[in-house]
Amino acid sequence: MSPTPSTNAPNSLPTATVSHKGARRWDSGHPWIYRSDLITGRADDLTDASAHPAGIVSVIDNRGKPLGSALWSPASEISLRLLDRDPSASIDNAWWHSHIGRAIARRAAIAPHANAYRLVHGEGDGLPSLIVDRYDRWLVVQLMSAGLETQRDSILAALQAHLLPEGILARNDVALRNKEKLPVGVELLAGTVPQEVEVVEHGVRYLAAPWTGQKTGAFLDQRENRAFIGERARGRALDCFSYHGSFALHLARRADHVTALDSSAHALSRAKENVDRNGFDNVTLVEANAFDWLKAHERDAYDTIVLDPPAFAKTKPTLPSAIRGYKEVNLRAMRMLAPGGLLFTASCSFHLTKPLFLEMLQAAAADSGRRLALREIRGQPLDHPEVLTIPETGYIKGALVEALD
Repeated sequence: MSPTPSTNAPNSLPTATVSHKGARRWDSGHPWIYRSDLITGRADDLTDASAHPAGIVSVIDNRGKPLGSALWSPASEISLRLLDRDPSASIDNAWWHSHIGRAIARRAAIAPHANAYRLVHGEGDGLPSLIVDRYDRWLVVQLMSAGLETQRDSILAALQAHLLPEGILARNDVALRNKEKLPVGVELLAGTVPQEVEVVEHGVRYLAAPWTGQKTGAFLDQRENRAFIGERARGRALDCFSYHGSFALHLARRADHVTALDSSAHALSRAKENVDRNGFDNVTLVEANAFDWLKAHERDAYDTIVLDPPAFAKTKPTLPSAIRGYKEVNLRAMRMLAPGGLLFTASCSFHLTKPLFLEMLQAAAADSGRRLALREIRGQPLDHPEVLTIPETGYIKGALVEALD
């Protein structure tokens, strides 16, 4: 009963029947249908997960109307992920080749400026639970659902046909795979992939670590925001939560001097390598807790400040305490801005929505005693599309703030 990557013809697939609520969710533009919206009890339905392994299924509504094809995950609360609304579409090698090719083509404008960027952003590209990141001549993928795993061969064939990579690495060491009852780990899928790859973005160079680095090897999602504030940097600059120094490197091109803070000595060691790689002599790396350091240096003044902290709100219950943390660090940074100074501040917490992010900034500004102007609201780059009807595709919020006094 389990489909294979090359024979997913619609009339050969198992059938999933969904409730009116589930069908309406697809109609509203969201690709997920939860287990609670499956209708069971019909002979041809997915009533027994053990009898219907993960794969591709046809989907119908409670009146028998065909809705399309989806990835089926028997162990997950997200049971169905929409692939194609055309009930007659065959989810075969040609389908994956075509849809992955479209996602790659949408990134054409990035290639002249960077050699590392996201090629497939899961649901944002209509390819749910699939992540593909490019690091120069190599690819790093994440297959984050059981249904998608059954399509691995077709996906790899499409990537190799379109890109001719020297190697493909699976960074399947993500907690989400536990919920799908999938093995968790790092696996070489094709060719060879080095431990380090030099990334070039907007003229700045740094090392990514595909096998061991954060995410798939580097924080590609802030690439355009790094260039954005780098072009505006001036005077004394401060980069908090610097990690490997990616923001600091961009700041150093225009600022007189950059102080880069991080609590990890190991991260700062990598930052030092990146600073040396670019030949900068105007960057000072400081091992410190950003909250403590900002409090201790509250009388210092900086012309350019960057706040790009880790996700304080990893779960919804932690949101109230996270907001307090975001407000505190932004308040301290606002007070340290020189007159006319610029603050670029960001959050990568999905649970901190854009309205809450702006509300937090407004509260911090009110408590700072400064006149602060919101100059620009920033989001995700072209290669991380945030689809309006799929909130889960967006998580980065950013803002450029100017001190008017």
